[in-house]
Amino acid sequence: MPKIDSTVVTLGIASAIALGIAALVKPAPDVTSGAVNAPVAAQDWSTAARADATGPRPQWAASATGRIEPKDGEIRLAPQVGGRIVEVAVRSAERVVKGDILVRLDDEDHWTRHVAAEAEAHVRKRERDEDPEAKGTNGRRRLEDSAFDADRALFRARMAFDEAQIALRAGRVNQLTLDEARAKIKAVDEKAVAERAALARLIAQGAPLPTRLEASLAAARSDLALAEQAIERTRIRAPTDGTVLSVPARLGELTAPSPESVLVTFGDLSSLKVRAEVEERDATRVKIGQRIVVRADAFPDREFEGKVTAIASALGTPRINTRGPRRPTDVEVLEVQAMLDGTPPLLTGMRVDVFFRNETAVSSAPEPATKK
Repeated sequence: MPKIDSTVVTLGIASAIALGIAALVKPAPDVTSGAVNAPVAAQDWSTAARADATGPRPQWAASATGRIEPKDGEIRLAPQVGGRIVEVAVRSAERVVKGDILVRLDDEDHWTRHVAAEAEAHVRKRERDEDPEAKGTNGRRRLEDSAFDADRALFRARMAFDEAQIALRAGRVNQLTLDEARAKIKAVDEKAVAERAALARLIAQGAPLPTRLEASLAAARSDLALAEQAIERTRIRAPTDGTVLSVPARLGELTAPSPESVLVTFGDLSSLKVRAEVEERDATRVKIGQRIVVRADAFPDREFEGKVTAIASALGTPRINTRGPRRPTDVEVLEVQAMLDGTPPLLTGMRVDVFFRNETAVSSAPEPATKK
C-alpha cells in the first residue's frame, strides 16, 4: 500500500475547512452602491440614531432622592428651661389644637417666686396710690394699671385652661368646658393687646416722667411678670393645630434647654410635601411649578404627583443620603420642595424617589403669595 504524505493530508483538511467557512459567511455590503445586505447590528444602530434625532423628548428632566415631611415641616419642640418632666399629656398620632399642653415640667419653685413677687407688687401699688407728690399722672397710672391687670388676667386664663385640660383627661369635665376656657383666653388676649397699645401711645405722646414710687412699682410688676413667664416656660404647648408625630419625653426624666433635648415632634398633616436633593448637574432642569412624580418602596404599584413650590438659592451639602462624615468626592445638591396633591398615604420621614417631568411651560420665579 502506497504511503500517504502527511503534509498533503494536512493541506487537504485545511482547504476543506476554509471552503466551509466561506460558504457560511454572507458577502460584505457594498457601501458605495447603497446595498441593503448590511449586518443586523448596523441596521439596529442606524434606526436608533434616527429615533434619537427625530423622536420625543425624555419623560423626566431630572430625578432625586427625597423625604416626606408635613406641610410646614417637622417642628421639634425642646424645653426653654430645665427641669423634671411631671406630665406627658399627649400620645403619638394624636390631633391637638394650638395652645394645648403637650408636656409639663415641674414648676413648684417658680410658683413660690410668683407668690412673693405678687405680694411685693401689691405693696408697691398701695405706696404709689398714697403718694401726695404725684401731679398730672392719673391718666398714665390708669393705663398702667389696666395693662397690668389685663396681663394678669391672661395668665390666669391660661392656667385655668390648663386645669380644664387635666380635668377633661380625668373625666371630671366635658369638652364644652374646655372650649369655653379656650375662648376666654382669646378674648382676654385681645383685651391685653389693646391695653398695651393704648399705654404705648400715651408714652409716645410725652407722658410725665415716673416718680420714685412709680418706678418701684414698675420694678415689682416686672418681677411678677418674669415669674409668670418662668411658669409658662415649663409648659410645652402646641404651636398650631396639627398632629403629634412622636413623643420622646418620658415621665420623671430630667431635661435641659438644648436643641437636642426634643420632647415632642409636631407637624401639620393636612397636606404633605417632599424635600428633594437634586444633584448639581441637574440644578438648571428644575423650575418652580414643575410637576413631579413620587415613588415609594412601600407602595410599589402607585405613583403620587405634586408640584415644585420652592427651590433653594444656593447649593448645599446632602442630608438625606448622608452616611458618616462628608468626603471630598461628595457632590453638592440643590434643595427642592414640592407639595403633593391630595392626601397621599405616605408617612413623614419616608424616603422616596422624586422624578421631575420634562416640561417646557414652567416658571423659574417663585409664585406670588396669596392672601388667605
